[in-house]
Amino acid sequence: MGYEIQTKRGMINRGNWYKIKECMKKAREGKAVTTGFLGGSITQGSLSSTPETCYAYLVYSWWKEKFPKSEITFINAGIGGTTSQFGVSRVEDHLLKYKPDFVLVEFAVNDDNTEFFKETYEGLIRRICTDQCDPAILLMNNVRYDDGGNAEEMHLQVAKAYQLPMVSMKSTIWPEVETGRIERSEITPDNLHPNDAGHALVAKVITDFLEKVYQDIDKEEEPLAKKDFPDPITANAYQNSIRYQNNNSSPQISGFVADPEPQECIREIFRTGWTAGCKGDKISFLIDCTGIAVQYRKSVRKPTPIARVVVDDNEEQAVLLDGNFQEDWGDCLYIDTITRHMEPGKHKVEISIVETHDDDVVPFYLVSVIGSN
Repeated sequence: MGYEIQTKRGMINRGNWYKIKECMKKAREGKAVTTGFLGGSITQGSLSSTPETCYAYLVYSWWKEKFPKSEITFINAGIGGTTSQFGVSRVEDHLLKYKPDFVLVEFAVNDDNTEFFKETYEGLIRRICTDQCDPAILLMNNVRYDDGGNAEEMHLQVAKAYQLPMVSMKSTIWPEVETGRIERSEITPDNLHPNDAGHALVAKVITDFLEKVYQDIDKEEEPLAKKDFPDPITANAYQNSIRYQNNNSSPQISGFVADPEPQECIREIFRTGWTAGCKGDKISFLIDCTGIAVQYRKSVRKPTPIARVVVDDNEEQAVLLDGNFQEDWGDCLYIDTITRHMEPGKHKVEISIVETHDDDVVPFYLVSVIGSN
């Protein structure tokens, strides 16, 4: 079924098109171009019937069809249930190492519309902008189809500060759903993840914007000078976040066991961490950072042990890490923010098992500790 949406309303921030035009010129000349997509489950392709009907693949297909002389490479770095806080810590390993020429970033329905996520999102954008591969960047916001909610307000402030183009499903698809001109059940089974028809609509908003840039490709656009790179609009404590796992750290361990299974794919999220199942098991890190977050598994296979994290021996500020997931859709890669905006320097992070059960089904799984700077 065909749907009419006002894609011209999608460009909620024009930004500077110089880098996207240069990327298109490179492709037009027949040079190889790598396209990369970073986001959550919608970017990963959740609820699309095939990988080829996901919006990210459809946008990649636009590049291939528009520039048939160029070898276009597709990198999908979407991981379901993840935010820009995780995104900034993984963007190097999952995307930037491939030296992308064009990057699309989307976390608007995973991030909350808060100052905290404005800061993590800015950290991610600065991390990409300052990478030596210097890619063209397009920012995109999906939307929840039950209430029209997303983090667009906060993300848009970052887009404007860095003069980056941003397109929105809230200003294009959502109005048609809200008024009933598009029946939401026809484009999303769960009011969040698009089906094939919904992915096609998302892709159309993006490719209509890219088509507009392409039509304008030979009009001169002034590049942003290095001196014009903006100062942060937040405390910017996340730009240099690092994930500590068993393949890049040597914590002190008592009872925790490193997971020996290799991670074959970025979506094998419960890999390269540590497990523990006995009360009193401990693992301790010394991390140079200003903030700490912990990633662990919340499991639907209950019961499972409960852990506690203490930073710098401050028992009064201890945080429990409950591995028991109260939802039923599957195990969750959960992230708890433990501390923010500490004094720079080395900080001790100790995680210990504080509660077990005779009938525990699975052990506690610590995926990573993230140190932010």
